[in-house]
Amino acid sequence: MNTTADLDCRYRPKWHYSAQRNWLNDPNGLLYSNGVYHLFYQHNPEGDTWGNMSWGHATSVDLLHWEEQPVAIPCDDEEAIYSGSAVVDVRNTSGFGTSDNPPLVAIYTSAYTSGSPMAGLQAQSLAYSTDDGTTWTKYSGNPVLDRVSPDFRDPKVFWYDGDAGSYWVMVAVEAARREVVLYSSPDLLSWEYLSTFGPANATGGVWECPDLFELPVDGDVSNTRWVLVVNLSPGGIAGGSGGQYFVGKFDGVTFHSETTVTEGLQADDTRMAEYGWLDWGRDYYAAVSFSNVPGGRRLMIGWMNNWQYAAATPSDGWRSAMSLVREVKLVSRGGRPVLVQEAIDPFEGQGTELTLGRNRLEPGLTWLPEELSGDVLRIDAEFEPGHAGRVGIVLRADPQRDAATGVFSAGSERTVLAYSPATGELSLDRTESGNVGFHEAFPSVDRVAVPLEDGRIRVRIFLDRCSVEVFAQDGRATITDQIFPADSSAALALFAEGEGASLVSFAVVH
Repeated sequence: MNTTADLDCRYRPKWHYSAQRNWLNDPNGLLYSNGVYHLFYQHNPEGDTWGNMSWGHATSVDLLHWEEQPVAIPCDDEEAIYSGSAVVDVRNTSGFGTSDNPPLVAIYTSAYTSGSPMAGLQAQSLAYSTDDGTTWTKYSGNPVLDRVSPDFRDPKVFWYDGDAGSYWVMVAVEAARREVVLYSSPDLLSWEYLSTFGPANATGGVWECPDLFELPVDGDVSNTRWVLVVNLSPGGIAGGSGGQYFVGKFDGVTFHSETTVTEGLQADDTRMAEYGWLDWGRDYYAAVSFSNVPGGRRLMIGWMNNWQYAAATPSDGWRSAMSLVREVKLVSRGGRPVLVQEAIDPFEGQGTELTLGRNRLEPGLTWLPEELSGDVLRIDAEFEPGHAGRVGIVLRADPQRDAATGVFSAGSERTVLAYSPATGELSLDRTESGNVGFHEAFPSVDRVAVPLEDGRIRVRIFLDRCSVEVFAQDGRATITDQIFPADSSAALALFAEGEGASLVSFAVVH
């Protein structure tokens, strides 16, 4: 939830962070320190379109209520401040702090402008804070890593402690070459090359915003795998921006993928569905994880937009929001580890829950009582599709009553979440979700293959004014899309195409 003053703009989300004013994109510098989560992000302090890239800053104690802070690292006449990460240098390896007051260190991409002797190049630089993130100082020795490249960016840094030794690891990209490059450092100041991964799997756009982290499989700490996240744009599974992931092993030098399907730049588009995708919607991009989280939890957040139409979305003086924070885990499915995701739930332990019991679903639309409607909701539903052609939920609808028959039908605005037993696909249709005409790429139907479990499909849906986040089968698959309906479009309906479907359970939390 935003706690700044200007929160009554149309479409302004309640539970998804957005800057009070102006442009926002990639999350950066995600970390936890002294009881506070820090969310830095790409930000234009001067306008609501991309430009003047600086690091915006917000803080939270619970990952739900965010307090906007002053711009942390501003651009200047020589460099724009592109994406990167931040760490708590608990050992004071950098020397920027002390053993009693270890510094926070941001590792960011310097995108050098025409005012710089390095104009046109991208290299990695540092800024540090000795007051727990309140103020930041750029390191006088910047850049700390330069490959003399125009597309070397988005460093994610973490402390590695394993058989190969103990040191910092940087995971960055040569974006246009679709390569992840890894470096090591004892002190964040001097870096040595380790290895390169890629191109592999989805290569239809530039690679950006990588991440690399270790997770137990099925909660077994004796059986772990490493997850390499690579965002790309365009070339996502739903069109435009998207995020993919690889699962494998990391020996401190090289990442060895166990889930590579295709290699090289000539990707086989017919195999896209075989790749690991963070999300199957169109609006989850640049997702990276927080560092230093208590209990070793792996928490991620993404930019809830798509570069195809990001500058055109209809909002007033601000543009773009972040997704809900998600905890990710590795679980075994079909004999291999895959990511599952669970959102940090803003409705947990609060709000009003209204439920429906088990019911046979009649063919057609079943409009739900008005008290279940709204534009900020959590919906938990479970269906047995049976022999029906499709079953699902109509979201954010404006039902129209036929004057002659008195029967309601879906009006001019609706977003439709549907499951088809014949294809085994869950789809989210926003082609008639409201304002879809601001860009030709916006209307879409996004799909993901989701097997039934014991003949049932379970979904958890978060609605928040301008967005829909769907978590299917306990987070095995997710679909994230923006929508821009009228305020009056708030009704819910269940539907079935054909006989034989049942609603197992349904709950709405306001």
